[in-house]
Amino acid sequence: MALLLRENTEIALTAIKSNKLRAVITMLIIAIGITALVGILSAIDAIKSSINSNFTSMGANTFTIRNRGTSMRVGKGGKRPKVFRSITFKEAMRFKEEFDFPGMTSVSTMASFNARLKYASKKTNPNIQVFGADENYLEISGYELQEGRNFTAQEILSGSSLVLLGSEVAHTLFPKGVKALDKTISIGGGKYKVIGVLKSKGSSMGFGGDKVCIIPIMNARQYFGRPDMSFTISVISKFPWLMEIAIGEATGLFRKVRKVSATEEEDFEITKSDGLATMLIENLQTVTLGATIIGIITLLGAAIGLMNIMLVSVTERTREIGIRKALGATSSAIKNQFLIESVVICVMGGLIGIVLGIIIGNVIGMALDTGFFVPWFWIISGVIICIFVGLVSGFFPAKRASKLDPIESLRFE
Repeated sequence: MALLLRENTEIALTAIKSNKLRAVITMLIIAIGITALVGILSAIDAIKSSINSNFTSMGANTFTIRNRGTSMRVGKGGKRPKVFRSITFKEAMRFKEEFDFPGMTSVSTMASFNARLKYASKKTNPNIQVFGADENYLEISGYELQEGRNFTAQEILSGSSLVLLGSEVAHTLFPKGVKALDKTISIGGGKYKVIGVLKSKGSSMGFGGDKVCIIPIMNARQYFGRPDMSFTISVISKFPWLMEIAIGEATGLFRKVRKVSATEEEDFEITKSDGLATMLIENLQTVTLGATIIGIITLLGAAIGLMNIMLVSVTERTREIGIRKALGATSSAIKNQFLIESVVICVMGGLIGIVLGIIIGNVIGMALDTGFFVPWFWIISGVIICIFVGLVSGFFPAKRASKLDPIESLRFE
């Protein structure tokens, strides 16, 4: 059996070499289908990894209180996130003062989504997120200082014009060799002294990342205040196993702060950091399903193309089939020969597609700072799919070849 398989494989490779152009075109058709499937699904795995790593940096024992629901809407049929009454600065600060559970509390707000920062002749694109925050914000949000220092409690209370720059912002405003510390930059119409630069956090899927700057929360209220400004409360529990108790305590206290009666539903939302990551990944399942369907449709087109080319091959090699049958080859042997040839072409094209898919997945992965990875699951799946597509595409041409009459085949010109 092994000898017969080896012989048929050698015949298949010989046939491929004798029709190089046709074989290469067929392999490219299969390669495109596998590239679409492996590349898209590997890219989605990279996105999932990026989401996990970014939210893990915030800590598994962190939760956030905000007024805006975090439900992600996918398509028109998706659920719209709830939006509750804004959390005022007074409410947030009262919670911070009264919440005495073991841990740390931070109050922050989004001062601007689209600020432009300037230093001398250098300026950023108008897509920098400006956060107003207190002295605890860095630790709770998972940021670390690359150089410089954090705000002091006194600087927060006085609303000093100081700023911490995200690494990408610092690189844009201050080229190599120019120190950012103690320089004065412009944010909108205000002047701010740089006291620190944050370590790179990578792409955070729109949740800050490195295109950020942080100013004292009192300063944000003074220069970026607006009537609908809402404040976010972040809490890190000292002990991870007390997380649910801490959330219960926080819920009770904030209901009291917001004057929510016992019979009313909360008009705020509490979200765990890992819970938000899970929710984002669950929403990606819809994208994964869509990508899989696209890949399968592409592969179906490739399979039809391969079947058509194999039928042409059977027609062109009718005389060869007649000679093989005259020399004693059985219908089963002829069928196996063409099936193996179809599988060999499919696997060779599939390997090209898998390599291209891995490259695409890793290009996206590197853009998201997830590093190089080898998607073994999709590699193995790709090979299995190639074998299956080769068998399905080659079955009808192989069956047709096996049923050819040897006398008629020898007379075929």
